[in-house]
Amino acid sequence: MVEPWISGSHADVDALLRPLFHSFEHAKLDLAKWTEGLSTEQMWARPMELGPVGFHIRHIAGSSDRLFTYVLGQQLSDAQMAAMKAEMEPGVSRDELLATLNESLDRIASAAKSLDPATLGEFRGVGRKQLPTTVMGLLVHIAEHTQRHVGEAIVTAKVVAKS
Repeated sequence: MVEPWISGSHADVDALLRPLFHSFEHAKLDLAKWTEGLSTEQMWARPMELGPVGFHIRHIAGSSDRLFTYVLGQQLSDAQMAAMKAEMEPGVSRDELLATLNESLDRIASAAKSLDPATLGEFRGVGRKQLPTTVMGLLVHIAEHTQRHVGEAIVTAKVVAKS
């Protein structure tokens, strides 16, 4: 497999936005690969008190959605806040988790295509305190935060698969 960042994919997307798309593509590929064959119980297992694989997948989808809300200059909705509080609730199957992840990342990628690169340096406030960042700062954080949780999910999936 050629990693997304060197695959030539998403050539239709501005070069400054492309890393977000590659991060999402890589996350989908890795999570599908490393969770293949895991049962619902394994997806929610907590060996050594690690975060469950299911949590990491759900968190990637939800946190990316929340952070992109700030990219758009909006505040989080009550539904987004409720979803965040429910990220650790077990029971959802691998297929359901991956479908939700793919839907969320695809929706964000579609919206990101319409971003004007000239706005990347614009101020964006995060949270109730309106902590300062920029559109680009948020996009970079979405990409790196996604990869961080993919790595955690892979480690937990490997441990669970060996149990």
